[in-house]
Amino acid sequence: MAKKIASEVADRGGCAYYVGGFVRDEILGRPIKDIDVEVHGVSPEELAAVLDRIGERMEIGASFGIFGLRGYDLDIAMPRKEEATGRGHRDFAVFVDPYLGTRLAAERRDFTVNAMMKNILTGEVVDHFGGREDLRAGILRHVSERTFGEDPLRVLRGAQFAARFGFSVAPETMELFRKMDLSALPKERVEGELNKALLQADRPSVFFEILRESGHLSLWFPELEALIDTPQDPRYHAEGSAYVHTLMVLDEAAKLRSQAEYPLGLMYAALTHDLGKAVTTKREGDRIRSFSHEIAGVGLGERFMKRITGEIRLIDYVKNMIELHMRPNALAAMKSSYKASNRLFDLSVCPEDLLLLALADGLGKIGADPYVDYSRDLDDRLAFYRKTMAAPYVQGRDLLEAGLAPGKDFSDYLAFAHKLRLAGVKKDNALRQTLAYAGILREKQATER
Repeated sequence: MAKKIASEVADRGGCAYYVGGFVRDEILGRPIKDIDVEVHGVSPEELAAVLDRIGERMEIGASFGIFGLRGYDLDIAMPRKEEATGRGHRDFAVFVDPYLGTRLAAERRDFTVNAMMKNILTGEVVDHFGGREDLRAGILRHVSERTFGEDPLRVLRGAQFAARFGFSVAPETMELFRKMDLSALPKERVEGELNKALLQADRPSVFFEILRESGHLSLWFPELEALIDTPQDPRYHAEGSAYVHTLMVLDEAAKLRSQAEYPLGLMYAALTHDLGKAVTTKREGDRIRSFSHEIAGVGLGERFMKRITGEIRLIDYVKNMIELHMRPNALAAMKSSYKASNRLFDLSVCPEDLLLLALADGLGKIGADPYVDYSRDLDDRLAFYRKTMAAPYVQGRDLLEAGLAPGKDFSDYLAFAHKLRLAGVKKDNALRQTLAYAGILREKQATER
């Protein structure tokens, strides 16, 4: 479809180019998800007429010269100039200029690797700013010092590009990063760039390292920054601070996220799992301890997550994972009963992901003793839990049929039956025990009256 548009535009004296990430990803040999086309040399009215001839035109941002065609994953834009009118990401005045020329059109883009253009009909790559050379060298370099600093989101975009593509940031670009003010960014935009790093990068730790180096970690991620000066016992964490450990766990989680039930949740859990160490870590003689850091971390994790997102399911998932993250490996190490692991899994919002987090936590450190992988034992325990929960169990209707009347104690009866279920007690036996328990409660209440 892009070639058909380009052909129609050429008939009117214009030229159409693939732009942005399309050209970058094609050169890198990466899968291309978004197709962006920029049309030069025809008026907005002429472009609209071309699109109307081809299909059903959609006005994605007509005032900005951005269109689409229904049924096609294609953004069609016109060259435009932007002028900053404030400090925010959206504080720009936009002017469409079909005759701006490829150099000035490319100059408004963020990084050289994103500023290349490819003629759709001829295949010629137009590269005014050395993007292909920077791509070969793995360098992220800004296009224009004059315009780059007008959009503070570019710091986060640069950080996630570096994490996703394994790029280093050019020194002069890092200097621009340090001078930019990110305080006016809406959290939705921060969340969007962070999620790309968490879900698409092999080493999402790079995202945070670039923010740390550029002085921007404290604004959006102060709880994480607090871990930089939080020591750990070198006998168990020879890698260094809790911050270093967290980033190692984050990269280990990235290797496991394709196995997760909730990949984004797993990544946020890995990022926040040890936030509590910043407020619980103490030196006791020659030891460094962080007692109950998983409990203290729940509140810190909630504050962290609410600063970034409004997704209640994600926030609740992360809080639950923070609280439970230490327990699987500890349970396996102590050879606790399967009843104990049943109780743990029952508390978890996602037992499968909890085990992945525990694995990443174990792999993301350097200890004096060889790492013990409890995955096989924990997988067996999880299978036992799933088998237990699939068996017939006492439900409310069973209690009603047995003669118990609904009332304030009914939830207590169900809770007792649930404990028996987790203990693996068969339904008939569990029903008898629950009825006996109900009888004891009634006798006790009658005596107290």
